[in-house]
Amino acid sequence: MPKISEIEGTPNPNSLKFVLKEPLTWGITHSYDNAEQAKDDPLATELFEIDHVTNVFYVDHWITITQDGKANWADLKREVADPIRAAPAAGAQSVDTLAAASTAISDLSTKDQLRLDRINNLLDEEIRPYLQGDGGDLYVVGLEDNILSVHYQGACGTCPSSISGTLRGIEGLLRSIEADIEVVAV
Repeated sequence: MPKISEIEGTPNPNSLKFVLKEPLTWGITHSYDNAEQAKDDPLATELFEIDHVTNVFYVDHWITITQDGKANWADLKREVADPIRAAPAAGAQSVDTLAAASTAISDLSTKDQLRLDRINNLLDEEIRPYLQGDGGDLYVVGLEDNILSVHYQGACGTCPSSISGTLRGIEGLLRSIEADIEVVAV
């Protein structure tokens, strides 16, 4: 049962990041935009039963809750804290389970897979730590010609700056390794 170590604000005023003393997962992200998507996840299901919760995103030692902007955070954070504390901590997961959960894009040519690997390495080093620090993340959902499609998770999913400034910053950074790349959020 994870204990909440601290609660942090994020650049998205409708999201809070709960930092935990025990992990909920070992490297496997869980991101849900509604109760239907979360139906097979007991923790997320319970959180969506709370009024105003619109997104649940968690990985390892933190969980980000996003609300619709109509709730008072002082009240809502007390409500969401109970299911978070009651959730089971992550058990030992095998390397096979982690590998199966990877977000690799299938059907890429060898050349495009190498491009994607370089892009993901740069994102892992320069972008994801900052997004995760703010209670969010992103993953690559497509690479076609010079178009890289990414999907924001957690606090980043509904943050106004992620769709404008952050996206342009990511594109600028990636242009250091691929001059013609365009990054789009989906």
